[in-house]
Amino acid sequence: MRLLPKNEDWTAYAWLTYLLFFLLAGRPTELPATAAAGAVALVIYFWSYWVRGARVLWFAGAWFVLGAMFLRINPGATVFFVYAACLYGKIWEPPVAFRYLAGHLALVCLVCWAMGSNRYVWISAVVFSALVGSVVVQYAQRKRLSDRLLAAQAQAEHLAKVAERERIARDLHDLLGHTLSVIVLKSELASRLSATQPERAAEEIGDVERIAREALAQVRAAVRGYRSAGFESELRQARDALETAGIAVQAQVERPQLSAMQESVLAMALREAVTNIVRHAHATICRLSLRQNGRYCELEIADNGQGGVLEEGSGLSGMRERVEALGGILERDGSNGTLLRIRVPV
Repeated sequence: MRLLPKNEDWTAYAWLTYLLFFLLAGRPTELPATAAAGAVALVIYFWSYWVRGARVLWFAGAWFVLGAMFLRINPGATVFFVYAACLYGKIWEPPVAFRYLAGHLALVCLVCWAMGSNRYVWISAVVFSALVGSVVVQYAQRKRLSDRLLAAQAQAEHLAKVAERERIARDLHDLLGHTLSVIVLKSELASRLSATQPERAAEEIGDVERIAREALAQVRAAVRGYRSAGFESELRQARDALETAGIAVQAQVERPQLSAMQESVLAMALREAVTNIVRHAHATICRLSLRQNGRYCELEIADNGQGGVLEEGSGLSGMRERVEALGGILERDGSNGTLLRIRVPV
């Protein structure tokens, strides 16, 4: 059994000090009635914390009934009007809550007039209802804004974690897909050469070891957030992979001014495109070009392979996401082999 919901703090118990005014202001002869009213007040008070929405008006009405019943014999009964005034801000935001509070004050005046209360009771009931009610409206609104801010921060942290996981997944896909393809090609070549050219086979196995070590370093770098060693390094690896697969390379590369992020995105795009050519294109020639074209830096990777319209896989979609994050454009044409054109603003 809980008296208060879990999201309520100790201040809910502090508000009970107002009830002492009613208990101490009662006449000794009215002590049983005062104690009974105090018990009913506690039930209404704690119950009201579990109610949401417009149903809270029933509890405001209960406070008014309790106040009207005891106002003639106990001036401390004005605290019941104060408790009712505290309810509106907990449920509604300030514009609506203040309208209900204004209606509350008008009803307090009506009750005091109907009961023939003196001016001290009037002042106590109206002033404290207005003052405490306004404070609760503002306090509740700050709490709502604080809760929204915390929720937004939690959502932002969650989205950041998701984005980081997606980044690592994209980078590992590109890194390992390319590297493992090269390792497979060189291993197959070493296997074919082992009987006729053992020295050449040993060189190929040495390359496999070197590439595997480089892949391990690249995976560690990708996890840390560094995606590529640069376009020149990626171009050398692309040449190596294509030539190992028996694909002739024709490259025309200029050196436009690129930021580190732009160079990294183009390098990763080159890696993914070359991996796809080696794996799927069945091509004999691959043409690579990097040049400045107006306000864009343009990278083109073309092959004379089978081309066609293919469903966009995780590699190409990851490439597109990186390019579009820089405000660039990725185009693919599979009508005559495969042409991949990437434009990045510079």
